[in-house]
Amino acid sequence: MRATVLTLPKEISHRPLQIEEISQPFPALGQVLLRVRACGVCRTDLHIVEGELAQRLPRLVPGHQIVGEVAGGATPDLPLGTRVGVSWIAGTDGDCWYCRHGRENLCDALAFTGYTVDGGYAEYTVARNDFVFPLPKTLDDLHAAPLLCAGIIGFRSLRVAEVDRGERVGLFGFGASAHLAIAVLRSWKCEVYVSTRGASHRKLAESLGAVWVGEAPEKPPVELDRAVTFAPSGDVVIAALASVRKGGVVAINAIHLDRIPEFDYDRLLWNERQLRSVANMTRSDARDFLDLAAEIGLQPKVTAYPLEQANEALAAVKSDRVDGAVVIVP
Repeated sequence: MRATVLTLPKEISHRPLQIEEISQPFPALGQVLLRVRACGVCRTDLHIVEGELAQRLPRLVPGHQIVGEVAGGATPDLPLGTRVGVSWIAGTDGDCWYCRHGRENLCDALAFTGYTVDGGYAEYTVARNDFVFPLPKTLDDLHAAPLLCAGIIGFRSLRVAEVDRGERVGLFGFGASAHLAIAVLRSWKCEVYVSTRGASHRKLAESLGAVWVGEAPEKPPVELDRAVTFAPSGDVVIAALASVRKGGVVAINAIHLDRIPEFDYDRLLWNERQLRSVANMTRSDARDFLDLAAEIGLQPKVTAYPLEQANEALAAVKSDRVDGAVVIVP
């Protein structure tokens, strides 16, 4: 099969991924073989490819927002042809304290799609039966792919920030995840305030119903109840913290953060303001979000690239050259 492969040792270049012919994977017991129909490109893929997250495998096929069709290893619950989604978490031990208490996203034995196991920048991949999600028919391949990480992790971020219906919520940064989160917030009748760089991102936020849009790190004109940061920048975190009311919560949606600058505790964090990190997601988050996405008719803005242009797709994400989400279609 054709796949885009990241190899160690590698030189940092503008084309770190190479198209190769490799052996099609074979599903082990408890796995299904998937024919990849689409795979979303995530900023986490960029962190992996550029070495900000240490590569765990000498040769890796990246990609963890996979829409696939069961092509092998079928079961009564997952017959051949079933269309499923695969997300960032590829597996857990299922037996640790975190798994037994509904917090499998914090399991110490996590496996990660497109990081510790091969992902979806390929024509075929394998996945654990219990970590795939049947997709509603109303979500087509191209528009379902970004939901499988950007959408789910944005949804979890709103949960971590404890957003209630009708609240004022700030989104700091407006890329693939935030432009999906705003649809959830609007379905919850929240007022959404967006602070982001890039004129096209601000225009997109306005078109999707933000009541106020400013240039990062501009502070919204009102105090916020909650805020979520989507940029891997400590300066953005401080800007969000400065915008929430007493008792407000800021959730950091970033797998990698450059730094947290010094800040005034008395002014920014006292009065029971809270700063929380968002780590991965649970299968419950995935199922709840996909059901909601189907219910509200969520349609992300998508730019598609063929498999041969995986490097160009990553570059588009890095440079914020496209609004919304980027998806690779084998």
